[in-house]
Amino acid sequence: YIIEETDDPIVYAPEYPVTDTERALAKNIASLVSDGDCLQFGIGSLPGAVADALGDKNDLGVHTEMFSTPMGKLMKDGNVTNRLKSINHGQSICTFMWGDREFYDFVDYNPAIRVLKSSYVNDPFVIAQNDNMVSINTAMQVDLTGQICSERVGFVQYSGTGGAYDFAYGAFHSKGGKGIIAVKSTAKHGTVSRIVAGLDFGSVVSVQRNVADYIVTEYGIAHVRNLCVRDRVQALIGIAAPQFRDQLREQAKEYKLW
Repeated sequence: YIIEETDDPIVYAPEYPVTDTERALAKNIASLVSDGDCLQFGIGSLPGAVADALGDKNDLGVHTEMFSTPMGKLMKDGNVTNRLKSINHGQSICTFMWGDREFYDFVDYNPAIRVLKSSYVNDPFVIAQNDNMVSINTAMQVDLTGQICSERVGFVQYSGTGGAYDFAYGAFHSKGGKGIIAVKSTAKHGTVSRIVAGLDFGSVVSVQRNVADYIVTEYGIAHVRNLCVRDRVQALIGIAAPQFRDQLREQAKEYKLW
């Protein structure tokens, strides 16, 4: 271990402007969250919109890899109490934090927040012990069978999986849990669909279709858990951007997906 004392300023998370698309997405996500649920999500404009959309929820809990400004806001506003958590009662659990100055002041020596090793926090079998665990993560592409890619398009690496699979798997096996993949329906100013017939060649599966649960876009919610391929195809086309739905139907027929 190397420990160094420094006077360097703390790095703060930037502000993330929220778009109307993200507000619509967040509204759909919030409809899946009930009072008393235990939450996981990250940072950015969409989590910020989700936190705003959860303003009418009560007694929420937190078990998350990243503890961020939006979650801190939910705690300060009284939406998160951790009162009903089945494990780590009364505490928000995380493995690291990132936020703005106000957030850092809030978490400093706050006994209601506990930072633990990722080997514990991200363990799917620990996550699943939280009843009503709701994981909220995003993706770059989702194919019509429910395969989820959250890290690359083709052979181009954009990100890593982070805890996406850990929390999707944990929420899938939680009593009353929900694994939510939230994705904007299009990319590149509406010219490319994120709901695709098949992942781009070279892309990887970050979350297997066997543990896919809820796929959410600004156009709606597809609950794909326990659906056959044909029904998944129909559900996912239904939440794709309207301008791509006919093309997706033709591709589904060509690839014999229905």
